[in-house]
Amino acid sequence: MKLMKKLAVTAVAILALGTSANADKLDKIISKGKIRCGVVLDFPPMGYRDTKNKPAGFDVEYCKDLSKALGVELELKSMSFAQRLPALNAGKVDVVIGSTSDTLARAKSAGFSIPYFVFKLQVMVKKDSGINTFADLKGKKITAALSTTPETEFLKNAKGMGWDSANYFSSKSESDTHLALLQGKADAIVTTDTTIVELLKLDKYKNYKAGPFVPNYDDFVSIIVKRTEYGMINYMNLFIHQQIRTGRYEELNKMFYGNSPVRKLTVDGIYY
Repeated sequence: MKLMKKLAVTAVAILALGTSANADKLDKIISKGKIRCGVVLDFPPMGYRDTKNKPAGFDVEYCKDLSKALGVELELKSMSFAQRLPALNAGKVDVVIGSTSDTLARAKSAGFSIPYFVFKLQVMVKKDSGINTFADLKGKKITAALSTTPETEFLKNAKGMGWDSANYFSSKSESDTHLALLQGKADAIVTTDTTIVELLKLDKYKNYKAGPFVPNYDDFVSIIVKRTEYGMINYMNLFIHQQIRTGRYEELNKMFYGNSPVRKLTVDGIYY
């Protein structure tokens, strides 16, 4: 009888331990009362520092909205594009809202939500560069931020057109690409159309212009969590739906993109 009681107590303890160990990330965030949200702060207007050096931007607002929806404290973690997946998988952040393109290669190591924004990939050049079409980039010094879709899509197109990519070089961060252009180390940078609009507002870029688009590519971006956190992925999907249905998505578009049309997050024949 005593043996049976001991076995029963042990079984309950093991079950309780297993339940605790198997609690998903969403449960743990709510229990802890805090969410650590990774953002990229050299990618305006999605992420940047304002005049008071405080984090600001579309992605920052989404982090704030997410913490509010969960009813927990927000801890923002600044990172470069290249640091997003490593930081997530090392457990340094719980979620990344950092304009992460939804590629199949990345999906092997991270869990992706439905898209929450979409960009066009575009080139920025000097006004007198003579670069007016994508074909004009052949043989030019080009850079993009390391481990980004602008980089991979440019290189894919360059390879497809039979170009020698020896003149291409990666920059460590988005801000490093901007500096390379200003310093003349690059003839052109590849980034997003939205970033170029913001840069051209600055006086130091008065001699620059928006150049050709990277052909045939819409850059859909997602919120990312650990690949195995299905509860988190489901919550992020519903969160994005709610942002759109409540009008918050449209509100933030107006806040950061003025009167530009709200970007649609769907693809013909596919429902996100």
